[in-house]
Amino acid sequence: MHRVDRTDVRGKRVLVRVDFNVPLSEGTVLDDTRIRAALPTIDHLRENDARIILMSHLGRPSGEGFEEEYSLAPVVRVLSRILGQTVALAPTVAGPEAKALAASLDAGEVMMLENLRFDAREKANDAAFAAELAELAELYVNDAFAVSHRAHASVHAITQELPSFAGFTLESEILTLTSMLDAPRRPFLAVLGGSKVSDKIKVIDALIDRVDTLLIGGGMCFTFLKAQGYEVGASLCQDDWQANALQLLEKAAARGVEFLLPVDVVAATHMAEDAYARVLSIEEMAADLMGLDIGPATFELYARAIGKAETIFWNGPMGVFELRPFAAGTRAVAKAMAAHQTATTIVGGGDSIAAVKACGVEDKISFISTGGGAAMQLLEGTPLPGVEALNAPLPA
Repeated sequence: MHRVDRTDVRGKRVLVRVDFNVPLSEGTVLDDTRIRAALPTIDHLRENDARIILMSHLGRPSGEGFEEEYSLAPVVRVLSRILGQTVALAPTVAGPEAKALAASLDAGEVMMLENLRFDAREKANDAAFAAELAELAELYVNDAFAVSHRAHASVHAITQELPSFAGFTLESEILTLTSMLDAPRRPFLAVLGGSKVSDKIKVIDALIDRVDTLLIGGGMCFTFLKAQGYEVGASLCQDDWQANALQLLEKAAARGVEFLLPVDVVAATHMAEDAYARVLSIEEMAADLMGLDIGPATFELYARAIGKAETIFWNGPMGVFELRPFAAGTRAVAKAMAAHQTATTIVGGGDSIAAVKACGVEDKISFISTGGGAAMQLLEGTPLPGVEALNAPLPA
């Protein structure tokens, strides 16, 4: 990839795709992690007297124009405070008003376009929309790893319009994850959670070729358990994926990969904060119960495995992390990783990151990835359109 620090940005207008898709509540940013992740690139551009035009999406607007609940105004207020300077927000995504604001920027100044997804052409990877964005600047930088698995106009088509470069966050994500896959310190262990086997099957299949140990939690563990003949009751289970689950177990055994599944679970009759939760071994599951977290014996089993590894990757919760009775398994994994300070630990995915932060151990994790879906696609070996586009030759 072409790196932003290897080109002259002085005095130039630089269009930067960032990922400011942050959680909001009543117009307040609840977590500024993604905003701060972009600071190395923004600061580099400011220090080198670039004129900086940021663009991002936020949430899932209809694509039919401005929607106040999805405005980037709250994000701009936080960014202005962090940077110690006023960041202007263009009232439109592109067009004359955005163009005039971009033209008025002085060296080192920063502005932001409104939510890219207010225009349906963004998700359509529309070339005309990319050309409108390109009219605002002379260079393009992609620093949004988390959306680089999507062929959208602001990460893909735009690279056909402007000399394009990788930002520091995107580069760090790519280098960290590819190094983990290609040259991990061993033993290499991966922890995967989440609800559905179908969402992670390609990742599991790819990781079996790379890791020494694989730990499975979350709702998807019940597809594996049922495939092995266990009663899973009312737990989330994809019956039509049981054959695939067995194939993965057989592949792991053939390659000598330790494939660990829960030995006990936290179960309840329904999923609620006030649910009566009980711990059962996997042999004790009743037909009217659903497993909603891994149990304490599994905590210990997984913690021991984590403690023996030298490279650890984690994506996905171990249970219904949002509800207190079913959050302990996810937190146990976070604490086990944080306690193993000699290992290289990498965490990705919103719930996993939330668990690390809730436990107050984010500073004890080697690398926290901003990209959930993008990281999964990279791990399964599928090219990322936004990254592939940065490999094109620069115009003369």
